[in-house]
This record gives sequence, structure tokens and C-alpha cells, in this order.
Amino acid sequence: MSKPPIIRVVDLHKSFGSHGVLEGINLSIREGSTLVVLGGSGSGKTVLIKHLIGLLKPEKGQVWVDGEDIVPLGDEALARVRRKFGMVFQAAALFDSMTVFENVAFPLRENSEKSEEEIREVVHSRLALFDLKGIDEKFPADLSGGMRKRVGLARAIVLEPKIVLYDEPTTGLDPITTDYVDEMILQAKASLGVTSIVISHDLASAFKVADEVAFLSEGKILELAPPSALRDSKMPAVQRFLDSWFRKNE
Repeated sequence: MSKPPIIRVVDLHKSFGSHGVLEGINLSIREGSTLVVLGGSGSGKTVLIKHLIGLLKPEKGQVWVDGEDIVPLGDEALARVRRKFGMVFQAAALFDSMTVFENVAFPLRENSEKSEEEIREVVHSRLALFDLKGIDEKFPADLSGGMRKRVGLARAIVLEPKIVLYDEPTTGLDPITTDYVDEMILQAKASLGVTSIVISHDLASAFKVADEVAFLSEGKILELAPPSALRDSKMPAVQRFLDSWFRKNE
């Protein structure tokens, strides 16, 4: 028997003032899969992600995470749910004044009872996973953009989350570094079995890493399909987005 989805969004609505941002989102994400939420600027991608971790409450709808509707939960219960998530931010969001080791160790020191020896072992295993050996004492300013992203992912998974969220992970990166980041996402899935949710407007990256792509436009998911099927979408908004992206990147 197949597992229930690890995340399920049911008829989600969210407005800011008179502006409707999410207008009836329905979405299921399979455990261990990679979903890319694709759409243009202002389409509601970040608003949707904030609902998945309880940073925003909807006017209507449900958000089920690992079998639990998180919409009615209070702060203490939400904090427990959020420990199931790791987050990789657009700019890596590392602490500039901390070394690489201290950055990756930070969640363990704040949220676990591990000894320093245990913390060192976990940090080194996570750094090694992304080919980051021997950089413990470097500071973020000493690293390339791609290395900062990898350190950000090592920190995001150090508490062994079930789900990793990536917020525009390839924005502003050159093609070679973008390839590194895409491989990093695939590696985290293969090595750790995490469920990955990637917010993006980068079509090439989406097609490389996604099991499914959810195309978000004007507050609705217009298409939910594997990358190969998205190319053949009959939805005008999806076709316009694809055509625009390909013209821009010819």
C-alpha cells in the first residue's frame, strides 16, 4: 500500500487586504520526492511555502504535514512541526562572523543535547556529504557562491529533517554553479531520502531536479505534472511562461 502524502494542501486561500494571493490551492507531495513550485515573480510561491511551515495562516483551507493539520496549531506545536523542515535560503543566509564549522553546528547546539564530540562527528559527516572537507575554519566570505549554498544545505540537514525547502536556490548563479546546486539537491534526496520542495523560476533547473512541477499563476496551480509532461501543457499561461523562458535563454 502506498504511503500517504507527507504534505497535503487543501483548498488554501490567502489574501493581503483586497489582494488575493492564493485562491484555492490543492497539492499533495509524496514522501521522498522532489517538487518544484514554478512561477513568475509575484505568483505566490513564497506565500505558499510560508503556509507549509506555519509562518502564515490562511483565511480558509488546511495544510497537512506528516499527518497533522498545522493550521489550528499554536506556537509551541508549530515549533515542533518546524523541526521536521530544513531551509536553504536564496543567499545561503550563513552567519558571517562564524566559521563554516560553527555555522553547521549552530542548529545542533541550539536544538539538541549532543556533546561537542558528537556535534563534531555529525558536522563533519554532513560537510563530507557535499564534498566540503577541510573547510571548517573558513568564513563565508572566503567561499564561492556554490560552496556557500552547499554549506547552507549541510546546515539545513544537520538535524535530519524529513523535508527540505529551497528558496530560489539558483538565483543569481552562473551556469556552472547552478549545475553544482542542482546536483546538491539530487544528492540530498539520494543520500538522505528527504522530501524536497524547491521554489524556482529557473526552468532548466526545475526540469533537472523535479519529480513533479507545480506551476503557480494568479493564485492557482494551473498544472501539476512531471517535467516531461509540462512541456506539452495546453494551459496558455504555462505555454507563455515556457516560451518566454526559452526565448530569454536562447
